[in-house]
Amino acid sequence: MYSEKVIDHFQHPRNVGEIENASGVGTVGNAKCGDIMRIYLDIDDNQIIRDCKFKTFGCGAAVATSSMATELVKGKSVNEALQITNKAVMEALDGLPPVKVHCSLLAEEAIHAALWDYAQKKGIKIEGLEKPKTDIGEEEENEDY
Repeated sequence: MYSEKVIDHFQHPRNVGEIENASGVGTVGNAKCGDIMRIYLDIDDNQIIRDCKFKTFGCGAAVATSSMATELVKGKSVNEALQITNKAVMEALDGLPPVKVHCSLLAEEAIHAALWDYAQKKGIKIEGLEKPKTDIGEEEENEDY
């Protein structure tokens, strides 16, 4: 059963689309379920995320977690955005069914992938940021649960 927030973010997703000349773009997927998530970041000179958009191909939970993830990072510093976890995304949505937890992992990794792309373009290192995975498989799903 989905929470009202998940249904709302699926039916009325926030921040859908692309950002031209984005500061960072991250694309991740889950080969098992076929979900693909792309997050675009517009980051200013003070490393504050001015705008964030997404494009997701997947189930309702994937769309909802993408939408919520963009809401959570907007206005945050790069370092604050790096701290957003899949658990934070799930909590903001009032939970996800166990079989949909991987969608929140995709959202977390898509943020990290976009931050990684930004760091690569700028030639900087973001403390605590590791090279992201592009395919989120079952082994990651079971790590935290």
